[in-house]
Amino acid sequence: MKILVVDDEKDVITLFQQRFRKEIRDGIFNFNFSHSGEQALTFLSEQNQEAILILSDINMPGMSGIELLKNIRTSSVNPQPIIMMITAYGDKENYDQAMALGADDFLNKPLDFNSLKEKLTNLI
Repeated sequence: MKILVVDDEKDVITLFQQRFRKEIRDGIFNFNFSHSGEQALTFLSEQNQEAILILSDINMPGMSGIELLKNIRTSSVNPQPIIMMITAYGDKENYDQAMALGADDFLNKPLDFNSLKEKLTNLI
């Protein structure tokens, strides 16, 4: 499964590589990383929108995760990727806005990697 993780925190790469070491090695998950919404859109256009699942932080400089979600959901990409929003601020406003714009799930930081692994495995 091709997954794009969008987060402005650089250590997210190491964190995901450590937590999903076995799944990456076994070819179950193929993680790609972007550090901004703009970078994510560039990556998706270069990959012909091949990411089938996007994990996006909400609070990022420049384009927010909410803006990225809106951009992807209003594009004519078919099939649409599964998009899970991630935030350190689990407030109702962000949740309501993300769900209204078509988010498939809403996760709070710090991430529960066991729960995330289960969710991703169930999508395969």
